[in-house]
Amino acid sequence: MPSFLSRVVLPNYFRLIRANRPYLGPDGARKHLRERTIRPKSYGPPRRLRTGVAVSADHVGGWPVYTITPRTGRVRGNVVYLHGGAWVNEISPQHWALAADIAVAAGATVTVPIYPLVPFGTAEEVVAGVCELVLANRSRYGEVCLAGDSAGGQIALSTAAVLRDEHGIRLPRTVLISPALDLSLANPEIDVVLPTDPWLGKEGTRVFIELWRGVLPLSDPRVSPLMADMDGLGPLTVFSGTRDIVWPDVKLLVAKARAADVEIDYHEAPGLVHVHPLIPVREGRAARAVLLDTLARALAGTEEKPRAPSEPGT
Repeated sequence: MPSFLSRVVLPNYFRLIRANRPYLGPDGARKHLRERTIRPKSYGPPRRLRTGVAVSADHVGGWPVYTITPRTGRVRGNVVYLHGGAWVNEISPQHWALAADIAVAAGATVTVPIYPLVPFGTAEEVVAGVCELVLANRSRYGEVCLAGDSAGGQIALSTAAVLRDEHGIRLPRTVLISPALDLSLANPEIDVVLPTDPWLGKEGTRVFIELWRGVLPLSDPRVSPLMADMDGLGPLTVFSGTRDIVWPDVKLLVAKARAADVEIDYHEAPGLVHVHPLIPVREGRAARAVLLDTLARALAGTEEKPRAPSEPGT
């Protein structure tokens, strides 16, 4: 049974701060988009990131790209982490904290691209850019895993499908935290879950989706990775709470992957909200530990590459 903090306090807190305001309707979404466009949030890592890591920054294809490297021990492979935020919100301190934890726990470099958001970025551009980043990192670091939460989970799974289809690459592991999977939002079960979700909404989210898909149809796997053929994808690890409107599509992904004999490690959290592994509650910490162990095992035995130069850690 979920803890009192997860079951009662956290949902009521989200309702109190009206966390779902940008997602409930078009007017709130447009207001939020206008604010984020005119006054974009900072995307740099917090000054106080965990000890034991070094952080460097570069520009790749016009994007700021950060690299987090563990200061001690053998460095094995790379994880590209794609942050969530409904394609409109910048990376948050919680994302940075998780990326730093991955670097230490997996003994890997972690690449964090600051991809363009709506109304400037589109799925076609961003998925192509992440593919290029993964290809470059494979040459530089060896094996590469993908990880992402929410909107970042959509980008991660779409990228994994494109890498398979266009480059014949099967990634050793793709980790998805509450991923957005079918941007048509057509699953009728979404409306059943919606009243219990204190964070997300449908009609406002559609405003961001329309900008994000650009010229692509909603059925394109670069927009809705649930539409991708699952055959030949590398192993997946998926986390989802049941008070989350992405949960119905996560269940469809699990069934589709298993039908295609894709290895999928699914962690369902009854009563928990969106992206719970990023939230400092008991269940979130437990899920986070599984996530870190999964990536460490996926990259274990990877041939060590020379460390890339890095700036002093924050």
